[in-house]
Amino acid sequence: MATLIAPKDFSPVEDAENIKKACLGWGTDEKAIISILGHRNATQRKLIRLAYEEIYNEDLINQLKSELSGDFERAICHWTLDPADRDAVLANAVLKASKPDYRVIIEIACVRSAEELLAVKRAYRFRFKHSLEEDVSSCTNGDIRQLLVAVVSSYRYEGNEIDESTSHFEANILHDAIKAKAFNHEEIIRVLSTRSKPQLNATFNHHRDIHGSSITKGLMGEPGDEYLAALRTVIRCIRDPKKYYAKVLRNAMNAVGIDEDALSRVIVTRAEKDLKEIMELYLKRNNISLEKAVARDIGGDYKAFLLAILGSDEP
Repeated sequence: MATLIAPKDFSPVEDAENIKKACLGWGTDEKAIISILGHRNATQRKLIRLAYEEIYNEDLINQLKSELSGDFERAICHWTLDPADRDAVLANAVLKASKPDYRVIIEIACVRSAEELLAVKRAYRFRFKHSLEEDVSSCTNGDIRQLLVAVVSSYRYEGNEIDESTSHFEANILHDAIKAKAFNHEEIIRVLSTRSKPQLNATFNHHRDIHGSSITKGLMGEPGDEYLAALRTVIRCIRDPKKYYAKVLRNAMNAVGIDEDALSRVIVTRAEKDLKEIMELYLKRNNISLEKAVARDIGGDYKAFLLAILGSDEP
């Protein structure tokens, strides 16, 4: 379930005008901006952006970037983008980074539906004049390139049908490759990048039942092994994305210095999806609600904005 609380009735023109007023004068009224954008769903935000451009002949995102700064500016600008365009921007930023966080690419490829991933790839091509596959390929190398290109190129079947004999057979294929430490075996990449999510979960369950351990247990290696980490992330994103995201939030909040990029990414991308269930898992694991953790460890307008889309304006 979503955490976002948005009104059913609103005026995009009025919201656009109020955002403009908040940006005029000597100082920006950040609270006014949060009170509007922090309580509008994706469709409403798109209408506000269109109204703003029509009235002022200016892109709302550019206006926000010029008025705001830091983690708050990045989070609210990502929030204001259409979801597919947002994912395209997040993916491009990762690929340009000196130390890429490949989890972002894997989340987009393996958590989003087939149609959502297709929309992201269209948005990426329109915005950056390259395909996502092209940039993933040019910005990576070796085994991790093979894995990432395969998962971003996939168009998985979305139905719930499962072939039990195939899941049993492929559970053994994965087990044999992992046991032989052939982690880059083409069959591992083929299975993980082509099968539907229900089919893969059946395969993971068969692996546990037949071999007595989870499939990720055999993929533990050196802490700095990016490829093995990416393989585990692919499996976790497919097997239980809510549990995966709860762990990302836990690591982000418990890091030496908050990992604001990961924190914002999860909250912004899941607030209209399944963030409520993710927060329940977070509470169960950490004995503190995400709202209280954000209120305790984050400050200023950034905190106020995150709390707004978490559905809790008050700390």
